[in-house]
Amino acid sequence: MSAPSSGTRTFHMIEAVADRLEGAPRQLRRRWSDEFKAQVVTEALEPGASVSAIARRIGIHPSQLFAWRRDARAERHHRSRHSSCEGVVASVAGAVIEIAIGEVIVRAGVDVDEAHLQRVLRAVRSS
Repeated sequence: MSAPSSGTRTFHMIEAVADRLEGAPRQLRRRWSDEFKAQVVTEALEPGASVSAIARRIGIHPSQLFAWRRDARAERHHRSRHSSCEGVVASVAGAVIEIAIGEVIVRAGVDVDEAHLQRVLRAVRSS
């Protein structure tokens, strides 16, 4: 608990104006193309590559390059987890399901047993 204050309190209004700091460079955000990012990330993933040195050379903060590298790894991981679905196109026409896996088209009635259809799809993918 605080002690009671004696005297009057005065308040001063302070106005804050958003502006750049004195001496700060006047720059807009840079936009890097996906191709450029991919090229730099590929270089940064090479064995023995120094992310800090690469970032310094192209004029960005190392944390930016680490973030690009992290995002690229996450994208690769996401693609590898879903690669089994790659090339699979499914459509329902009337009472028939068509599943295209590469050059193969599997047609099944909508009343087909799910376990049987899974066995057929596994066989097609493994051939």
